[in-house]
Amino acid sequence: MNVVAAQAAGVASIAVATPPQREFGGEPHPTILAACALLGVDEVYAAGGAQAIAMLAYGAEDLCDPVDIITGPGNVYVAAAKRAVNGVVGIDAEAGPTEIAIIADETADPEFVAADLLSQAEHDPLAGSVLITHDAHLAERVEEALGRRAEDTKHLARTKEALTGVQSAVILTSSIDQSIQVADAYGAEHLEIHTRDADEVAGRIRSAGAVFIGPYSPVPLGDYMAGSNHVLPTGGTARFASGLNTTSLPQGHPVHPL
Repeated sequence: MNVVAAQAAGVASIAVATPPQREFGGEPHPTILAACALLGVDEVYAAGGAQAIAMLAYGAEDLCDPVDIITGPGNVYVAAAKRAVNGVVGIDAEAGPTEIAIIADETADPEFVAADLLSQAEHDPLAGSVLITHDAHLAERVEEALGRRAEDTKHLARTKEALTGVQSAVILTSSIDQSIQVADAYGAEHLEIHTRDADEVAGRIRSAGAVFIGPYSPVPLGDYMAGSNHVLPTGGTARFASGLNTTSLPQGHPVHPL
């Protein structure tokens, strides 16, 4: 997600920092190393979290020179560290917990909607899963499906905490027009549209990190296979910011994704 954007921008020097893995003797995960090999990145550091941000921003003697730009999301400690070094180096954004909003009407499949809300709730106890609909019956069916499906998730405690937190909700509106207004005010990282005339509704959206149109366009499709870069604005910053792209990365400058 970070390296390809840097390569497309013509960045001359790219390094990757990734957390060491206990089960692999403190080395990076083999999948990460394989991805780096496919991308032609041969500068990889077994470091993660706030300490990796510090290493990249200030350098580490005989190991890593200070960099120009740090990109890539992380947990709350990574976001705080990026805020602290912003100005010493460039950063892409202060990424918050993942979030999804779904605009749905009476034509939506409640099982699809519930599955997609769960897909983000599983990430983090602070993840936001928000359903926006003017159909109270659909909201009830989605809530039933959520409760049932959540029991089968791998990270049940994390998922339930996310779904019951103040950051997650079912928002009942008076119309599809008001649903669009709510979605724009929220400015979700991921916005799915499960409505009649979903293309037309999508054309009216002004604030979202990425928009997924129709019941067969779930967020994971954009995560891994299609669409814009998945390093996306969170916390309502989609009102004024875009996902990571080539304009975020000056040509010829080294960039170090986390």
